[in-house]
Amino acid sequence: MLVTMNDVLLPAKKGGYGVGFFNAVNLEMARAVIEAAEEMNAPVMIGSAEVLLTVTNLERVAEYLIPMAQKAKVPVVVHYDHGLTFEGCIRALQAGFTSVMYDCSVCAYEENKKRLAEMVKICHAMGVMVEGELGHVGDNEGAGKLANPSDFYTDPDMAADFVSDTGVDALAVAVGNAHGAYKFPPKLDFDRISTISSRTGLPLVLHGGSGLADDDFRTAVKRGICKVNIFTDLERAGKEGAEKALSEGAGSLTTMISYEIEAMKKVVKEKIRLFGADGKA
Repeated sequence: MLVTMNDVLLPAKKGGYGVGFFNAVNLEMARAVIEAAEEMNAPVMIGSAEVLLTVTNLERVAEYLIPMAQKAKVPVVVHYDHGLTFEGCIRALQAGFTSVMYDCSVCAYEENKKRLAEMVKICHAMGVMVEGELGHVGDNEGAGKLANPSDFYTDPDMAADFVSDTGVDALAVAVGNAHGAYKFPPKLDFDRISTISSRTGLPLVLHGGSGLADDDFRTAVKRGICKVNIFTDLERAGKEGAEKALSEGAGSLTTMISYEIEAMKKVVKEKIRLFGADGKA
């Protein structure tokens, strides 16, 4: 069933578990995520980030994700992640997404608040939930890499003010996490997560979940993380599934599809179990 972000994250916060968000840029990824969630009887979030729309455009993503979510046996949120522009978020609303992340984290603090508050007002009028980001989660590689990531960590005192002034429904935090594959094990600031959680009262979001240690996930969820973003692990699993198919003599694309889906389903199930969401639908 197609639901909103609050429908899955508020129960997660109350129940002390996390919900996985998985980017799905094609039908095979979407099938893997939803089938795994159904088999685990778990709520799930699925969608795409604005930076991934070079692969598949927003309207095409909506064409397969929204009907699949509506027909699913478990709660499914269709989420527009890291919306970098006002126009992009509006397009996601028009396409039927049930939550959006308006990422203004590179803006000055007051500008971030102003832009996000405007988006919250629009989205709430349409019954859509909004995720914001305070601090800034950089990348492990490329142009988004931060020289001193701790300079961009989320400030707990500012977080309370930010949440109050914007009316945002979920808050993405920078606590030592980063997007992409980690070259070295990250050191998350768990005390910071606990403090932000207690001062805001909101479900918190951990971006850059691929590659974290299992114990890091468990502790982060225990401290207040309710949504965990996964993409790199899922993408890598699909690639490995295709490689296995070729090594076993697959002679066509249709033969490879089942290998890719099964490999990705395995990752999704592992994350659902790790976050404690199995059986929570």
